[in-house]
Amino acid sequence: MGEPENDSIQQLARLLKTSHNLIVFTGAGMSTESGITDYRSKGGLWHRFQPVTIQEFMESADKRREYWRYKKELYQEMKRAKPNAGHIALAQLEKSGFLAGVITQNIDGLHQIAGMPAQKVLELHGTNRLTVCLSCNAETGWEETLERLKKGEDIPLCLACGGLLKPATISFGQDLDSGVLTTASMWAQHCDLMLAVGSTLVVEPAASLPRIAKSHGAKLVIINLSETPLDASADLLIPEKSGTVLKHAVEILLGRSIE
Repeated sequence: MGEPENDSIQQLARLLKTSHNLIVFTGAGMSTESGITDYRSKGGLWHRFQPVTIQEFMESADKRREYWRYKKELYQEMKRAKPNAGHIALAQLEKSGFLAGVITQNIDGLHQIAGMPAQKVLELHGTNRLTVCLSCNAETGWEETLERLKKGEDIPLCLACGGLLKPATISFGQDLDSGVLTTASMWAQHCDLMLAVGSTLVVEPAASLPRIAKSHGAKLVIINLSETPLDASADLLIPEKSGTVLKHAVEILLGRSIE
């Protein structure tokens, strides 16, 4: 795919400039340019691994082995992944005072690595960068867990108490953190511009956030390669790769190159 249409980029830059409370909502497409595999597309994670529910994880050792095989592959992707042009552009927007916060469905932590302050990133589905014991709540870093998996442990257990370990992410059948979801809803209600980036906008309740923003008077920009259920409601629709779009728009806004 070629360069994004210049008119769309210019229009996005103007919207960014006039916004007083910008919130960005990001999905898996935000991180695919960093080498993180998405879930639902052909060749995505759910085409190669059967999703494991939280109940299955708790009750079945075989399901835990399957879960950790999938996590091992994802961890190895994370180890190679770097923030892409889109992550860097958003971090520069925040640093320059144009971005109030990011709400993300992603669990890779790339927004923070790019420079977004942690308190301005709401991780709806948790984070892969921490492993938590389900018995004693002890936390360890994901890289330590990856090393244990690479050495042959198929179901890593807590080194403190022997309890089950699990990444600090939301699994199928597990409720989202109510506090995080409430804050995300408040951000959506009070923003005057929301960018929905790299999300198919089908996974609820997260996908309702752009609807909430729109219903409270915000303008909505959707940047996504495939169609979404909210395309007809968007004030600006850019069916392009998010990294290039965001980089060009922010460079126009700031009047300088960003790397």
